[in-house]
Amino acid sequence: AFLNTSVNQRSISDEAELSAVCFRPQGLDLLVQQTRFSKKELQVLYRGFKNECPSGIVDEETFKRIYSQFFPQGDSSMYAHFLFEAFDTHNNGSVSFEDFAVSLSILLRGSITDKLHWAFNLYDLNKDGCITKEEMTDIMFSIYDMMGRCTYPSLKVNAPKEHVDSFFQKMDSNSDGVVTIEEFLDTCQKDENIMRSMHMFDDVI
Repeated sequence: AFLNTSVNQRSISDEAELSAVCFRPQGLDLLVQQTRFSKKELQVLYRGFKNECPSGIVDEETFKRIYSQFFPQGDSSMYAHFLFEAFDTHNNGSVSFEDFAVSLSILLRGSITDKLHWAFNLYDLNKDGCITKEEMTDIMFSIYDMMGRCTYPSLKVNAPKEHVDSFFQKMDSNSDGVVTIEEFLDTCQKDENIMRSMHMFDDVI
């Protein structure tokens, strides 16, 4: 009897475990509604998430550590910081599985507009509803740092700034010094390279 009880206790369903992490009794079913993932896909994602983050939430340092493993040739800490803030939808200094699943669903399965809205939020560092050239420059330098200068020896040190100057000028259609979501969507949807990159991760999972 003790063995049976022990086995039963250990075989708690993924759904019950996930519900506890999401702090909602209907956790998994709710996430199926909020994302474009099936219940089975969410269970697989959750196992991987829980394996890396047994506490059920990720703080910024853990996020940076995990992210650095993908880009050992450069310094990914600043880009990971910006990415963490985009995933931290409740702005509470941590990313729950719910936060992670919702953002991942947008990036992998969302419409072009959904993905562009998510990207705009990433670039809008102070979350005031518009992107400045300084914000775009900070993001661009963080991407170049992450990729590592040794990867692109032919690039000049000021290449990120030149890239931003050109792109920002194209985006800021009314030349008021900031890019609104409307300007961002309009420019990106007219740019074939951006549109191709938006489809890059479609249906990976």
